[in-house]
Amino acid sequence: MHKVLIFGATSAIAQAVARLMVARGCDVFAVGRNQEKLAALVADLRVRGGPGRTIGFACADLDRLEGHEALYAQAKGELGSIDVVLIAHGSLPDQRACEASPEALLAAMHTNATSAIVLASMAAEQVADGGTIAAIGSVAGDRGRQSNYVYGAAKGMLALFLQGLRNRLAGRGVQVLTIKPGFVDTPMTAAFERKGLLWATPERVAAGIVRAIDRRRDVAYLPWFWGPIMLVIKHIPERMFKRLSL
Repeated sequence: MHKVLIFGATSAIAQAVARLMVARGCDVFAVGRNQEKLAALVADLRVRGGPGRTIGFACADLDRLEGHEALYAQAKGELGSIDVVLIAHGSLPDQRACEASPEALLAAMHTNATSAIVLASMAAEQVADGGTIAAIGSVAGDRGRQSNYVYGAAKGMLALFLQGLRNRLAGRGVQVLTIKPGFVDTPMTAAFERKGLLWATPERVAAGIVRAIDRRRDVAYLPWFWGPIMLVIKHIPERMFKRLSL
């Protein structure tokens, strides 16, 4: 039975992952910022898990790096050990606001890159040998585009860090999984016009995350078709790519 720690547990994708994990018989410790949403999630997981299942939680702002160590200690105290760490928190910044304000730019980078990287770095010392560290990045991190390059840069930074961490922890048998979703129908993308085959539900992405953990994958594009799409995008010559309106 796995012991699962989820940061950003109230995000749509993370909630779906938590439900799948509990259905498998896992114990879960959920960390989220919104107290009301977190309480509702924990109540739901406890009903799904039934008696004897450990469902712990902590309400915290993960932008506050000084609180990360205490969260790991609390999670380990309730779970006993940690087999899987899922880092799922983040925000979708306003690109134009980031261009106009250094403060907004730095805040976006802090939430989507720095705080996630610090959590992943600490996870290396907390997760059991043979366990899993997984973090949700984005296909946006594969190539900078004018429409969202601040967000993309943050996710690209996270992906590169995870690559190095994967190399470092391979000797311990620790899986370091970089999750790269495409368009997902969540509250974070509420301003987008959702239509077409490229959009996925949080439940579909969550199932892909669990499957990637089971298969000990290094990188998972979700849904799968984003892998070929991004392969093409990454190989467009820069002299052509810079002229595109993306």
